Amino acid sequence: METTQRTAEQRAAQRRRELLDAADRVVLRDGPGASMNAIAAEAGITKPILYRHFGDKGGLYSALAKRHTDALLASLRAALDAPADRRERVEATLDTYLAAIEARPQVYRFLMHPAEGEPVAGDTAFDAGRHSAPLLRLMGEELAEVIAERVDLGPRGGDLARAWGHGIVGMMHAAGDWWLAERPCDRAALVSALADLLWGRLAAAGDKAGGPGF
Repeated sequence: METTQRTAEQRAAQRRRELLDAADRVVLRDGPGASMNAIAAEAGITKPILYRHFGDKGGLYSALAKRHTDALLASLRAALDAPADRRERVEATLDTYLAAIEARPQVYRFLMHPAEGEPVAGDTAFDAGRHSAPLLRLMGEELAEVIAERVDLGPRGGDLARAWGHGIVGMMHAAGDWWLAERPCDRAALVSALADLLWGRLAAAGDKAGGPGF
């Protein structure tokens, strides 16, 4: 019985991955306008079957968001932990985020600006901010954890690390959003400009004793 249940769960997980792959292909093509109808057609199923797996467009959005956010967070952590000096790691972290949104702008727009898409008959409407805000909050908390682990910020360092973590993510998001829309400079120039902005107190703070530094 246990083996049968485990096999059924594995098949369901595999099917879910296949449906998310289909959704990714549609999002890459259609961006924020990606519809449940188009995703179901890409997957070769009917929309009710898609709803059975994800509930509604908000559920599908959340599943795609987790997939892409997990991958981005892993890349950001790798950049922060790279064997380089602090300035280089700051620049590598900024570049990792900007490179991700540059490489897949339609995915970025779907995740951060889903309401920009034209309404599609039969699709469930959902609010962009309600869904995208938790993604930014998660990235802010992750970055705050890394800062708190590596930088000696003195008394109340944890609170300051959280303020910095959320502030840096907000800066990356806002600046990246503007840059992606207007392309006023190349990515390297934006990375350098944002690193310069961050480089005041961060450069002066000491590393925590016994840790790898930041």
